[in-house]
Amino acid sequence: MIPPEDSLETRGAPPPAAFSCPTIVTLRHRADFLRAARALRRGTTGMLVQARNRDDDDPTIRVGYTCSKKIGNAVARNRAKRRLRAVADDVLPDHAKPGFDYVLVGRPGVTIDRPFAALQDDLRYALRKLHAGGPK
Repeated sequence: MIPPEDSLETRGAPPPAAFSCPTIVTLRHRADFLRAARALRRGTTGMLVQARNRDDDDPTIRVGYTCSKKIGNAVARNRAKRRLRAVADDVLPDHAKPGFDYVLVGRPGVTIDRPFAALQDDLRYALRKLHAGGPK
């Protein structure tokens, strides 16, 4: 006999709404990166953050990561992007606005070497400043 807590009706059901967080999707298309580059931006010590309100009804938060060759070779660029991804995973669910696209741009010589807690503070600061002007 199947216990009631593991019944077929509850298996695979979505978690309760109290535990849900906004859906975060990674930007994949160049056009999305270009649109974000023309929108709001805020530079911090560890990164540059670009933000764009999509003005659609989709509450999904989309985020992209980029690092130029100024960061270094492929190993260094990938390490910088991994750090930016980790920071975004920690900070965006609580501080990002639904319906926005964000692009995190790595900074040469800083994104890789900056302490992780400082990168988190940089992203929180940038989001606070970007959204301070009200809905745009």
